[in-house]
Amino acid sequence: MDVRLVFPRFTSPPADYDRKYFADLVRALDTLINVVQAPGEGRQTTIVLTNLANNDYNLEPGTMFEVGGALRVSVIYSPYVIGIGSTGSVGTVAVTV
Repeated sequence: MDVRLVFPRFTSPPADYDRKYFADLVRALDTLINVVQAPGEGRQTTIVLTNLANNDYNLEPGTMFEVGGALRVSVIYSPYVIGIGSTGSVGTVAVTV
């Protein structure tokens, strides 16, 4: 979340029901939701990521996942496919002493 974002102010409610107050409250809540969901820069000193996926299946681009202790980022043009491996051999080698 961008530290330069301006969050809406929430005032104390009136003693009696006030239609304008509740309309303003709904507008402020909508603004808060948009601010929190808006992409932007971030700066943290500590971050804890829990329950990360171990591959990028069904992740949107830019989502982090972890494989073997390495943090990776999902990108469209370079998928990380889990469970693919291969073995091969070419000829034989004999060692005599």
